[in-house]
Amino acid sequence: MLDTYLDQIKGHSDPERATQMAAYHKVDRPYLGVANPILNDLTKSWRQQLDIDARVALSDRLWKTNIHEARLAAAKLLTQARIRPDRAVWDLLRSWLPDFDAWAVADHASMAMQKRLWADPARLDQVETWTTSDHMWTRRAALVATLPWTKQNHPKPDDLDRRDRILGWAASYVADRDWFIQKAVAWWLRDLSKHDPDRVRSFLDAYGNQMKPFAQKEAGKYLKSQLE
Repeated sequence: MLDTYLDQIKGHSDPERATQMAAYHKVDRPYLGVANPILNDLTKSWRQQLDIDARVALSDRLWKTNIHEARLAAAKLLTQARIRPDRAVWDLLRSWLPDFDAWAVADHASMAMQKRLWADPARLDQVETWTTSDHMWTRRAALVATLPWTKQNHPKPDDLDRRDRILGWAASYVADRDWFIQKAVAWWLRDLSKHDPDRVRSFLDAYGNQMKPFAQKEAGKYLKSQLE
């Protein structure tokens, strides 16, 4: 089963691009040089062909190859709003957390997590445990996977409470000097500022001076234009 799908990815390999990708991502793993739009087309086709159990099984096998594009494809295969039942999908996605070691792989998996969290917000209780992990990429995933709560202009009361809960996680991160953590905090605040600028201003008033300058600037990127 795996070879059939992996061969489809390898059929689009570009050795020159693969070398460039390895230098860019700076993580020692195989790269095939396959562009994202190609992976999008392949995984869209696979989703139409496979039931949930088969998709979970294939994603698991693709991930375990440690090939960059295979890991991206594994995540894309599970990125879908409506999946029922989705317990096996969520469990597989969570099992990948210790393997996160680069932003592209982590972000693709986190995008799949976003769909599962929005489908079942009770899972935020599990995500909260990620915020104190010793693994930086797991801590970062707690914010990237919860980005859907930045998107609503008029959130329901429960979602407003969840927004404040996640902002509390972000507040606990501001003293962390890691660039990727600071970037994740800034990303969450920047996206939220488009829909809830007052909360972002309050956050920056309270914690902005603890953030790295680039993160503080990124977080407030859209606030000035909203005042003009």
